Amino acid sequence: MEGFRGTYPPAGVPEPAVSHGNGRHNLDGHGNRGSGFPGLKKRGHGHGSRSWIKIDQDGNSKILELDKATIMRHCSLPSRDLRLLDPLFIYPYTILGREKAIVASLEQIRCIITADEVILMNSLDGCVVQYISEFCKRLQTNREQAEDLPFEFRALELALELTCMSLDAQVKELELEVYPVLDELATSINTFNLERVRRLKGHLLALTQRVQKVHDEIEHLMDDDGDMAEMYLTEKKQRLEAYALGDIYFQNDNPSEIKVVSKSAPVSPLRSISGAQKLQRAFSNISPSKHGSLMSSSSNGENIDQLEMLLEAYFVAIDNTLSKLFTLKEYIDDTEDLINIKLANVQNQLIQFELLLTAATFVATLFAVVTGIFGMNFVASIFDYPSAFNWVLIITGLACVFLYLSFLFYFRYKKVFPL
Repeated sequence: MEGFRGTYPPAGVPEPAVSHGNGRHNLDGHGNRGSGFPGLKKRGHGHGSRSWIKIDQDGNSKILELDKATIMRHCSLPSRDLRLLDPLFIYPYTILGREKAIVASLEQIRCIITADEVILMNSLDGCVVQYISEFCKRLQTNREQAEDLPFEFRALELALELTCMSLDAQVKELELEVYPVLDELATSINTFNLERVRRLKGHLLALTQRVQKVHDEIEHLMDDDGDMAEMYLTEKKQRLEAYALGDIYFQNDNPSEIKVVSKSAPVSPLRSISGAQKLQRAFSNISPSKHGSLMSSSSNGENIDQLEMLLEAYFVAIDNTLSKLFTLKEYIDDTEDLINIKLANVQNQLIQFELLLTAATFVATLFAVVTGIFGMNFVASIFDYPSAFNWVLIITGLACVFLYLSFLFYFRYKKVFPL
């Protein structure tokens, strides 16, 4: 894992403050000896720790050594979600919305997105390096500008963008390789060209499955409004902060009502405040504009148009890529049909030639039978005439030619083959 520390950040990204020696960064950015969190036992690299890259809202990246338990507590994720990010296992592409994080596994980009940071699995893959470089660059460039999208959607958008671009680039590369091979195979059918097409078709099927999985995952997410509403992490964080602010304001505004009550003392129902009343009074102390913005994606009228438009854009892109693959597959199928037609035509020609040879063999056999009969050692008056045997050969030959022509006309009449 130490070998990764010299590879980041990419060009244009400031040098991350990475600890050296035995110290490691925790998710809060403080270096501690051993574990990054208090109360955790020190664990070595061989006991579940992995190399992760943390990108904050300012575009700063850090390389961390974290184990699953630490990430699960920090992001409130179950262990099964982390298994989706494990590169040792093959799982379908996934975009999951959880209480405090979005779990995204798209191609080589395996990350956990929260409201204010991205925890990305460290890798030397070009797509991961490009994601880190581009995301840090965008965050640093737009630091002073107001963004329409919250942090988590910008991170998810870049992951979808790079995934779609990567798949589309692979499809274009495959097209440049497949079309010339298919055209060559259509003109020259041989074992070498057939093997090349078989290999390219296997690559096409594997790429189609990958694109189809991304397509289905985005479509499934767009069909579920509840899952999309779960992905508004910034708004949920703001609402929680508003709840806490309203609760503190309520306690400061009514200090006389906060008393220590005995457990055995009766509680008046008039003086008890329910949770719903506290939330109502908390929001009553917040400005109307802020209250409207915090509640825009809550209750029954969840505002998911922002995320839905984002997903629709990349759904159209991945659908276009999938259409290219289907077109390529149809072209391969059409070429295979053309090859089968050509092979069937050649086979028919061979059958016709075999039929002609069979008819000629039959006629030649009749001629051989006649000559064989006259080659027998028997006494006949026809042998008294020297030219008689010559006439027998001539008549037999003419009869065989007539019989062979009769076969040909019969085949033509039956349309066995054109003559």
